[in-house]
Formats: sequence, C-alpha cells, structure tokens
Amino acid sequence: MSNAAPVSSLQSLSDALAEIVADAAKSVVAVRSTRSRSSGFVWRPGLIVTADEALADEGEIAVTSPGGETVAATLVGRDPTTDVAVLRAEGVSAPAVALQSAPPRAGALVLAVGAGRNGPIAAFGAVSSAGPAWRSLRGGEIDARVELDLSLRRAGEGGLALDVSGRVIGMTVFGPRRTALVIPAATIERVAGKLLSHGRIARGYLGLGLQAAKLDGVGGVGAMVMSVDPSGPGATAGVRQGDLVVKWNGERIVDVRTLLRALGPDSIGQIAKLSLLRGGEPVEITLTIAERPET
Repeated sequence: MSNAAPVSSLQSLSDALAEIVADAAKSVVAVRSTRSRSSGFVWRPGLIVTADEALADEGEIAVTSPGGETVAATLVGRDPTTDVAVLRAEGVSAPAVALQSAPPRAGALVLAVGAGRNGPIAAFGAVSSAGPAWRSLRGGEIDARVELDLSLRRAGEGGLALDVSGRVIGMTVFGPRRTALVIPAATIERVAGKLLSHGRIARGYLGLGLQAAKLDGVGGVGAMVMSVDPSGPGATAGVRQGDLVVKWNGERIVDVRTLLRALGPDSIGQIAKLSLLRGGEPVEITLTIAERPET
C-alpha cells in the first residue's frame, strides 16, 4: 500500500507526457528527399519548417502528414547558417504550431517529437545547457544556444522541442558530435519569415577565396588569398591573389572561419579594414562589404 501513491504519480506523469506528444504530433510531418528522411512541422498553413542539414541538395521532396497523406513539396528557401529550411506543401491537413519565444532554462525537462515510419517518435530528457545568442560555424545568428540531454534519432531531426507544458520552444537539430540542439522559436520566426519573403538570407561578400596559412617568423595564422572575383569588393579595393590577410579591422586573425562568420546579414554595406602582407611587405586596404550574389 505504501507504494501506491508514488506509482500513481508516475502513471499520471507518464499519461501527461504521452498526451503532450500526441497533441504535438498533429503538427509534425515526415520529410523525404533524396536518400534522406527527417521531420518537419507546420509553421503556417501550407508551409513546413524543417532542418536544412537533413534536406538533400537537389531532387524531389515529399511530405507525409500525420494522417498518412503524402504530397509533393517545393523548396521556398533554405539557410544553412541557421539550419532552417521552409517548404511549401499545399494540401497538408495539419494544424500550425504556436512557437514559444522564451528559451528554456538549464535543467528544464523537455520532449522531442518527430515523425517516424510508423507514427510519432519521441524522446524525453533535459536542457543540459542554455546560453546566450551565438553564431554557428557557418556564421548564422541563433538567438540562444540550447543543448539537450536526450537521444535524438536521425528521422527526428527537424521535429519539435517542447517543454513539459506542451509549449514549442523550437526545432531539434544535430550539433557537433551528434549532440541534440534546439533552433529557438525566435530564430525560426525571423529566418523563416525572411525565406518566405526573399527565398534566401543575405550574406556579406568579399569576393575572395581564402585559405588558412601559417605566418612565418611572427607565428599565428593568416588567410591566404587564393582567388579574387574580378567584380567583387576585394578586387575593387585592390586585393591581389597571393596576398596574406593578417588582421581584420585591426584584430589579428585567429581562425579563417571566424573571419567568414563575421560576414552575416548585418555586415552588408559596412567598411572593413584589411591588413595584408604582400611579398612580405605590409599593405592596408579598406573595402565595402557587398551582398553575396545568388548562385
């Protein structure tokens, strides 16, 4: 008799979590592209948000609704820097989710809900880390760094992350070493809105092909100019192939990826000062960052 109350409480918790998963699954869809299967969710009527990393680079895309209906989908736009992609899938009869803008705290319990072959798939865990806004390795601005301590299936990537009240806090994706990350609701709304309006996220452009190179004598790392777009801002400013970029706006380059991450949407139109070594001699060049042309 003494164990009756704890068992009853656990059963109530189990039932409550199952209800949250069942309710969220009504808005979660399966996404299939070339040799890839993942999840997505209805962001707005006829529009699906999914993980860009899980989408094939080309080929047909199909979306399967919770009711089992499969329809063709078209790509509205994708942003590899934030891992957000938007698909148009008319005819998907599923409700749109309500995204919760406030990120969770470390230690908060969380559910991940995706779409499997035979129905919803779910994982239960906790927020292992909740930090401030950050830039991804590709330079995307993400409103909060939220890491989850749970086992995320490959098919669940692009699905929903929810708190134990059933509020949607964002989209589940894979981070380094297959850790589970959350793309927060605020990032999804911002990026998906721009993709819907423009089909892409603008990025800064130098018109330079750069490769990391060690600095002889002084030590450290520079960025060797391997190629120059004749119509790009680098060429206009006088940068030459073979130049070695050693400083960006007065700060020594630690990693070429750090330099590239600085070329976010807000960088377009800004003035950048490059400190170069040309044949071993210092050269200072100022250029205006352009918008990366569409490919």
